[in-house]
Amino acid sequence: MINLKHYITTFSLLSIFLSGFAQEENTSKKDNSINTQFEEVIEESNNYQDYKVVKKYKLTQLQKNTVNRINGLNKEIEDSNKTIKEQEAKIENLKSQLNSTKNDLNQVTQEKDEISFFGIPTQKGTYQTIMWIIVFVLVMVLVFFIYKYKKSKVLTKEAKKNLADNEAEFDEYRKKAIEKQQKLGRQLQDEINKHNKNKH
Repeated sequence: MINLKHYITTFSLLSIFLSGFAQEENTSKKDNSINTQFEEVIEESNNYQDYKVVKKYKLTQLQKNTVNRINGLNKEIEDSNKTIKEQEAKIENLKSQLNSTKNDLNQVTQEKDEISFFGIPTQKGTYQTIMWIIVFVLVMVLVFFIYKYKKSKVLTKEAKKNLADNEAEFDEYRKKAIEKQQKLGRQLQDEINKHNKNKH
């Protein structure tokens, strides 16, 4: 007779894993990208000849928002990596349970026609049907977690790409802003010198 403690454990795991199917993903995306904020800063800036004069507090706020976005992406990557590790552990556990259930099912086919299932005498055919249902459910749960695992890997890859893009975008903007400010400063100084020279 097969030790039925294993099946009690299997049913407990199934109840935990199947509860995951009831949860829906609720993700809201805000159209507040760093690129959009860059455009707003440029549009709200004052014009001077062919240049844009950006107020210091706006540039500081943009820098703060960019740093917060980068930190948020780093946290998202960290959480995704943690989720991936948890899902890998669940997948391995499900594979182990599935293999164990299949082995027990194969053993049953070689035993007597009547089997005690949770202390209840059960026909061999009925018992085999129950076991195959358990195998099917385990396979479905395994497929679900493999899907979630692959999705988490994709999200992590996207988060890393977004992080790199945001860092590059901010560095490029900061470089151009410094160059424009320096050029504007030189032009202003030239105008002042020219004005002073004309006074003399």
